[in-house]
Amino acid sequence: MQRTMPSLRSPAGAGPGSGPGAYGRPILVVDDDPKIVALVRVYLERAGFPVITAGDGRTALRSILERRPSLVILDLMLPELDGMTVMRLVRDEMPVPILILSARGTVADRVRGLATGADDYLPKPFSPAELVVRVQAILRRAGAPAGSGAMGPSPMPPEPDRGTLCLADLEIDLDRHQVRRGAETVPLTTAEFRLLAALVGAGGRVRTRDQLLDALYGRGEGEALDRTVDVYVGRLREKLGDDPESPRYVTTVRGVGYRAAMSRADATAGGAEGAPG
Repeated sequence: MQRTMPSLRSPAGAGPGSGPGAYGRPILVVDDDPKIVALVRVYLERAGFPVITAGDGRTALRSILERRPSLVILDLMLPELDGMTVMRLVRDEMPVPILILSARGTVADRVRGLATGADDYLPKPFSPAELVVRVQAILRRAGAPAGSGAMGPSPMPPEPDRGTLCLADLEIDLDRHQVRRGAETVPLTTAEFRLLAALVGAGGRVRTRDQLLDALYGRGEGEALDRTVDVYVGRLREKLGDDPESPRYVTTVRGVGYRAAMSRADATAGGAEGAPG
């Protein structure tokens, strides 16, 4: 019997912000090891998060469609569908934050995971307390409550309206965490959105890798790989259809970092500036 893939298309009018409030949306833990699932669940629930679980890739996709989780903790080596396939399918449709939790812990594995769409990557064996802190950091960056309990800070009060940034034909809505190009919404992950907002908000000034890592992870939060920013910039350019040789949105500054392409001059200078050293 032929099996069909569950669709991740949102119902008409629905989106990541529709349905229950952030506290009503659970964290989805996806792992085929029941002991790992039980351990992660205990620590997350102790920190104040509602939790749902899945033991294979197909069940995970169905849960994402039906429950709209606030975050997904995803193993890579799964039955039915592997974690990378799950992540690619999810990333094609929605910007739900994803934290990879996997025994594949080499630098190449982690870079590949980030390049495919993960917001963070924690290799096994892992510290459950560190996992909770990383979850809280991701949800803070996404604007969702970061748990409530002894292991984490109280939810932050709502931020005041911050308005809209513009770059070429892009409108960057800082309050709704949306990027629009005309009538089209560009589906960016939380990390990609924060990176774009940091570049455009700098008003044409160059941002170093360290400054952009602070925008992505917060000062001192998370463990960043040397090329994490380059990976995110590559993903951002791909989604925006931006050519690094003739940039319309993001310009590389050799040996320094990146800046928003604020004028047509960047389109001719982009190829000459090369990659940061």
